[in-house]
Amino acid sequence: MSTLYSSFNAGISGLNANATRLSAISDNIANTGTIGYKRVVASFQSMVMSGSHYGPYIAGGVRSSTIRLVDERGALTASSNATDLAVSGRGFLPVTSSAAIGAGEANLPLMLTTTGSFRPDSEGMLRNPAGLILLGWPANPDGTIGTFARDTVGGLEPIRINSNQFASDPTTRISVRANLPATSTRADSEGTPHDIAMEYYSPLGTTETLNLRFTPTVPATGASNEWVATVTDPATGDVLGEYRVTFDDTPPNGGRILSVTQDPGAPGGAYDPATGEFTVSINGQDIALDIGAPGAEDGITQMAEDFIPRSIDRNGSPVQSLVGVQVDPNGYVKAYYDSGLIRTIAQIPLVDVPNANGLTALDNQTYRTSPDSGAMFLWNAGDGPTGEIIGFAREESSTDVAAELTNMIQTQRAYSSNAKVIQTVDEMLQETTNIKR
Repeated sequence: MSTLYSSFNAGISGLNANATRLSAISDNIANTGTIGYKRVVASFQSMVMSGSHYGPYIAGGVRSSTIRLVDERGALTASSNATDLAVSGRGFLPVTSSAAIGAGEANLPLMLTTTGSFRPDSEGMLRNPAGLILLGWPANPDGTIGTFARDTVGGLEPIRINSNQFASDPTTRISVRANLPATSTRADSEGTPHDIAMEYYSPLGTTETLNLRFTPTVPATGASNEWVATVTDPATGDVLGEYRVTFDDTPPNGGRILSVTQDPGAPGGAYDPATGEFTVSINGQDIALDIGAPGAEDGITQMAEDFIPRSIDRNGSPVQSLVGVQVDPNGYVKAYYDSGLIRTIAQIPLVDVPNANGLTALDNQTYRTSPDSGAMFLWNAGDGPTGEIIGFAREESSTDVAAELTNMIQTQRAYSSNAKVIQTVDEMLQETTNIKR
C-alpha cells in the first residue's frame, strides 16, 4: 500500500509543480508590456525516495523551483525623452527610493535596474514613474568627476537638474590681433601709444573690460622696433601685466614678433613662445592673452604707418539658461545651455555583480545584491565588462509571448496528466476497499 500511496503523493507534487510553472508563465505574460521586465522560468527536480533496486519502488515525486533570468536583455526601443535610459550590455543603473530621500536617510538604499524613464521632479531630481531616483557621482564646478570608491555607494547622490538651471562660462582666453605702425619706433616719432579695449566675462556672468596699451620705445637714433605692452584694469587702474615686444626688421620675418620679454619684477605671468600667450590675473580670474608666437604670420605685427586692430576673440559667455540634458554612452550627464555651452554635471556609473541571476528581485523591475549575486562594483559605462548607457531608449520586456503560450499548453497537459494519476490511484484504492465485500 505504501507504493500506491506514494503514487498519490507524486501526483500531488506534480500538480503543485505545474501550478508553480503556470504561475511563472502567467507572470511573464502579464508583464509582456512592462519595460525592463525579466522573465521567470520554472525548473523541476525529481525526488528519489527508494533506496533499493529489489524492494518496492516508492515514488518521490517532483520539486519545483523558479529563477528570474536577469542577465537576459530585452530589445531596446527608441523614445523622445533624452533621459529615458537603457543599458546596452552588462550592468545596472543605480537607483534609490524617493521615500528614503524624503526621510533624509544618510545611507540611501541601493537598488539596481536596467532601464527607466526618468524625468525631473519638483525638486529637479531625475525620477521614474515608480518613484525611483537615479543616482550618480556629482561633477566638480569645472565639469570634472572626482575620485570615488568603486566598492561602495557612499559617493553616489541623486542627480539634480534644477541646481544647474543657470550657469556662467567665464573667459579664460583672449586672442588679440593688430598691426602697430613701424614708424612709431623711429627716433623722430612722437611716441603715441595705442589702446585696445578687450571685453571678457567674469565668473558672475557680467561683462568686464581689460585695456591693452602698446607704447613705442623711441630711440635717440635709428629705430628700436620695440613696444611696451601694458595690461591694466580700467576700473582700478591696476597694472596686471607688462611686457617688451620686439619685432623683426629683416627678411623673411620682417614685421613679425621677434621676442617678448619682461623687466625684473614686472607684473603678469611669463610669456610662452610656444603658444604666444601670457597670463594675467584679475580678481582671482586667470586670463591667457594670445598675441602670437615669435615669427608667426598670424600674430601681432609691426608694419607701415597705421595702427589697425584686426580682431579680438574671446571664449566664455554671459549667464545662460538650461535648455536640455542628455546622457552620453559613458554615463556623463551633460547640460546644454542656450549659449551653446555644454557642461558635465554628473556621471552615472554602471553596477556589476558576478552573478546577475542571483540578485534579489524587488518591485518595479529593481534588484538588490545578495550572497548569491556576489559583491557589487561600480564601473564607468563602457569600461571593463559593462556595456554603454543609451539615452532616448528603453528596454522592453524579455518575455516571448509565443514561447510562453506554448509552455502554457505543455503545462496544462502535464497538470491534466498528474490529475489523471491521482484519479487512477483513487480508483485503485477503491478496488482495494472493495476486496472485503
